Amino acid sequence: MRVLLVEDEPDLGAAIKRTLHQQKYVVDWAQDGHEAWDYLQNQWTQYTLAIFDWLLPGISGLDLCKRLRSKGNSLPVLMLTAKDRMEDKVAGLDAGADDYLVKPFGMAELLARLRALQRRSPQFQPQQLTVGNLTLDYGSYAVCFQQTDGNRQAISLTTKEFQLLEYLMKHPNQIVTSDQIRNQLWEMSAEPVSNVVAAQMRLLRRKLSSSDCTIPIETIHGMGYRLNLSDESK
Repeated sequence: MRVLLVEDEPDLGAAIKRTLHQQKYVVDWAQDGHEAWDYLQNQWTQYTLAIFDWLLPGISGLDLCKRLRSKGNSLPVLMLTAKDRMEDKVAGLDAGADDYLVKPFGMAELLARLRALQRRSPQFQPQQLTVGNLTLDYGSYAVCFQQTDGNRQAISLTTKEFQLLEYLMKHPNQIVTSDQIRNQLWEMSAEPVSNVVAAQMRLLRRKLSSSDCTIPIETIHGMGYRLNLSDESK
């Protein structure tokens, strides 16, 4: 799951980002409205949630909401602000925010509100994702697969292994490029490493093969990768 955090207070932004990392979110942190809008315009990046501070340099959180909604974007938005008057809350909600959190707040409440937004979202993440004979479990960060004898085995995955396999499972039988994977699974501010996707793919394949899981992840030379499940339908 990927979150766009837009907060210009360095200490608060760092604290929120650290908390979200602990919950296994991929977090892009923008510190002004123009940078945030650039992130939102990136066609290769799909966010699960957004957290906007109201008062920002450049474009305010309120105006970011208005821009999103004017383009028909239904991304769930949590607005952060020190403004606690009823008319301010109404203005934020009318601009398109889905929820409103007044500063100062506790991180436990922030996480609870994000979970509530996810549950209400049309893109709500279920507890499991099943494609073919593979099932990803979001609670245990494991993948289950059916062995040839009919039994099911679970393999624990690291956060990045889980995110990589999830991305492939959400695009079965499609070729996805290294750039698409890198833009979705790594933060915008991360140092670009040319072979990071290939290296992570090797680790995932090694983890799966060591448990006799023959998930057909193909390398399509010069193009990218594909989770090829076409044989299962035959």
